[in-house]
Amino acid sequence: MKTDDSERRIVTIRDIARSAGVSHTTVSLALRNNSRISEKQRLRIQKVAAKMGYRPDPMLSALSNYRLKNQPHPVRAALAWLNPWHNPKQLRSYHEFDLYWKGASETAFKLGYHLEEFPMQEIPIQRLEQVLMARNIQGILIPPVRGKVDWGGFDWSHFCVIRFGRIKKFPKMHFVTSAQAQNAMLAFDKIRSKGYKRIGFVGIREYKQTFGAGFLWAQQELPPRQRLPLLLLEPSATSRTRREALREWVGKNKPDALFTTEKELPGALASMSYRIPEDIALAASSVIDIPIDAGINQNSEEIGRIATLSLISLINDMARGIPSIQHEYLVEGCWVDGKSLPDRSVLGSEYQR
Repeated sequence: MKTDDSERRIVTIRDIARSAGVSHTTVSLALRNNSRISEKQRLRIQKVAAKMGYRPDPMLSALSNYRLKNQPHPVRAALAWLNPWHNPKQLRSYHEFDLYWKGASETAFKLGYHLEEFPMQEIPIQRLEQVLMARNIQGILIPPVRGKVDWGGFDWSHFCVIRFGRIKKFPKMHFVTSAQAQNAMLAFDKIRSKGYKRIGFVGIREYKQTFGAGFLWAQQELPPRQRLPLLLLEPSATSRTRREALREWVGKNKPDALFTTEKELPGALASMSYRIPEDIALAASSVIDIPIDAGINQNSEEIGRIATLSLISLINDMARGIPSIQHEYLVEGCWVDGKSLPDRSVLGSEYQR
């Protein structure tokens, strides 16, 4: 009579230990990819376990996770935060990116890791690879990058990698970022609910497939005559050119509210004698880094937390190198009310156009 899977004998860690000629503690550490066991030994034990048909018991795993969650974790290994900025200190001067670091480092510490920053301007790329391997650092986080980075012949096959955001001209690694299209849709709906009729978008061209796409989709709820074209600015344009484009666009389209990714927008409008919010109300894609108090909180600390959890999951799964299928982890933001976008449905005539 054929025996189904439920009737087969369960393979235990002690069974694997006897077959591999090691202690059950060594097996347990190897299956969790713990760096206390050499890579060669880990691979050997994991192959033995796979050959024997070992499957973790979900109930025991849950109990183990509960116990681990409720006791201190000794720091057992490092994770690398590679900082490719020309001025490394400038990276975390952006509050969003500093929150990425905070969420990532706190989560790493909670799970027994230490997040360590490596300024790439101080270490040649080939030397950096050697340093990471010599220290048995298996996981790498890549923060958002400004400008071009020469990754040279860096061998990604030795590492598990999670990056923040959609980095251009970079291998197709898994990444975590804000749900930018969804955030734009949320912002549009909130602005509309506060009584605004002519809602526009101002941002650089590279955001047309994220914030811009979400904004366009949300616009479909409006009659065609109320849909304003996006103002997409060229990132290489001068401040003067951008302001001229903004002046022409505002004069032609006469928006009563703007959703923007650009921190220079309030100053640019003020230089044209537009009052905020009396003439044009404003909402920002990030109330953390843009001097506009209404808009989206991107939950950046949560983005850092999810990045570290995802990275440790890759380490445990031994999923190194460039993946065949890229994963995107999107974290939704939340709306924040502010004085830059008052509710016109409850305001007096001084705010009515």
